[in-house]
Amino acid sequence: MPQAYTPGLAVSDGVTVRKERKLPLPGDVMVAAGDEVSSDTVVARTELPGNAQLINIAGLLGVPPDELEARMRVRVGEEVAENTVLAETKGLLGLFRGQVRAPARGTLESVSTVTGQAILREPPTPLEVHAYIRGRIVEVIPREGVVVETHATFVQGIFGVGGETVGELVFITDEPSEPIRQAAIKPEHGGKVLVGGGRVEYGAIARAREVGAKAIIGGGIDDADLRTLLGYDLGVAITGTEPIGITVAVTEGFGDISMAQRTFELLRTRVGALASVNGATQIRAGVQRPEIVIPLESHHAERQTPASGVLEIGANVRVIREPHFGSVGVVAGLPVEPRRLETEARVRVASVRLSNGETIELPRANIELVETMSRD
Repeated sequence: MPQAYTPGLAVSDGVTVRKERKLPLPGDVMVAAGDEVSSDTVVARTELPGNAQLINIAGLLGVPPDELEARMRVRVGEEVAENTVLAETKGLLGLFRGQVRAPARGTLESVSTVTGQAILREPPTPLEVHAYIRGRIVEVIPREGVVVETHATFVQGIFGVGGETVGELVFITDEPSEPIRQAAIKPEHGGKVLVGGGRVEYGAIARAREVGAKAIIGGGIDDADLRTLLGYDLGVAITGTEPIGITVAVTEGFGDISMAQRTFELLRTRVGALASVNGATQIRAGVQRPEIVIPLESHHAERQTPASGVLEIGANVRVIREPHFGSVGVVAGLPVEPRRLETEARVRVASVRLSNGETIELPRANIELVETMSRD
């Protein structure tokens, strides 16, 4: 049987998920290997250095730098409050006294009698890393973080914005093709992860953000709605840090696209469970996709079809190039001989039977596997 290998998105029920949770700087790990953690457990903690403010004290006082030592009223290493006098001149007969005050609370880090400048370091910012998913600590990385493992329903989307969040999974449409509209969002959806089948409309996102929903997940999104949400055109970049007050993820693509039936049905089996969602996406490099992780209460044996990463006849795939971008189907054939395209390039192709019954032939690089797993 012909086989090829292609990257794919996971739509899985009952798989082992591992997440590395690391600090950006060395710090303290707060848990030990074997500990059970919830999504909001602090697993590591550190302090980010405060902003350094450069103050030209000699220039502000109008004195030579080598006289600065005699003018200072605060010693290096001393903590000061905002508006504290750092240095001053005596003036003439007590008049016309010059002063330089601290622009913020902090610690005087250094004073140079060569440049006449001082550095005031603002207080450090505490930084905590949470577990993000409920599970067990399986590895501790000293002074850096941990690896959390869980057994979960795991769904990867194709695009998302907004960062990590956690909330109870709630369905707001009855069919995978039903658009997600503003009217579907209710006040009781505050704090929830909302899932619908069809295209997510901007009005629904705005309403979900207004009621305090944590995330909204649908089949597709219009690029004009995405531009309205972000306030700018999204270029080639890593998403996930947008300050939009909600995480948005779509499982299929851009436009009026329905969520794949198996994805819709799988997520619907987990209504009421606590879902961890991350909209972070890096498309071009293909290294990061938005994800929905829903830990299971107990472990089950895994069953996976087809084998991971193997493109073969019968495999479920998704088209990732126009004009059929976002369409899902089943591989119906894998011709051995390369075919000539309209561009005159000769490439290996796949024959894909789409969910609407149409069969198309396209380069294998234009499809990706949709991995499916289920519990026995």
